[in-house]
Amino acid sequence: MKAALALLAALALGGLLLAAAPADFEAVRRADQARISATIAADKAALEAVISPQLSYAHSSGKHDTRDSYIASIVGGHTKYFSIAYESLDFSEAADGIVLMTGRCLIKSSNDGKDVNNYLSFLAVWRREAGVWRFLAWQSNHLPLPGK
Repeated sequence: MKAALALLAALALGGLLLAAAPADFEAVRRADQARISATIAADKAALEAVISPQLSYAHSSGKHDTRDSYIASIVGGHTKYFSIAYESLDFSEAADGIVLMTGRCLIKSSNDGKDVNNYLSFLAVWRREAGVWRFLAWQSNHLPLPGK
């Protein structure tokens, strides 16, 4: 009986340790690279695969997008992304299955045909959904362009 209880306790502890395993920041980094590639390619299927249905995207302009409106803007050509280059990038685990990604980036894009270079400080939130890291939220603010 003692052996059975010890085995159950060990299995329960092992399950708790697995549930509380630290986030795999490399997996989040790969998911973010997939998001960037899909964004630049305006690939609807790839965007839908990496973006959470509950996306909340707050642009540095103050405009807010949902997943559907964000993808429609990119695929429809209203917003075209040419490059997204990180100057700095940090990851931290906020809770089990939630990773915060912070940093600075330069985004070269166009809005309705007008070229835009945005140098931004940002917070991105990634959530593990059914074992897959998905882009859940974005909030950014403008910084002065380097050298200006």
